[in-house]
Amino acid sequence: MNKKSRTEADHLFDAILCLKDREECGAFFGDVCTVNEILSMSQRYEVARMLRAGRTYLEIAEQTGASTATISRVNRSLNDGNGGYDLVFERRQKDGD
Repeated sequence: MNKKSRTEADHLFDAILCLKDREECGAFFGDVCTVNEILSMSQRYEVARMLRAGRTYLEIAEQTGASTATISRVNRSLNDGNGGYDLVFERRQKDGD
């Protein structure tokens, strides 16, 4: 990501961090994203959660409707990414979710 893109992304990240609850998140993401974009992000999160739980590509594809290409991409992020998924999984587990 170039410096300008990072600055623009930082503004978005700061905006997300100021949201207080699920209702505010829904309102913000409903304005910023299309329904399909939200569904795609939700699907990728669910794929990541299922991969970390040891589910197979076939099980994940059947339950989420995700393509094997999407599952593979998420798996690559889990294994070689920035650790964002695992950070969220750990925090949600600590919170009892």
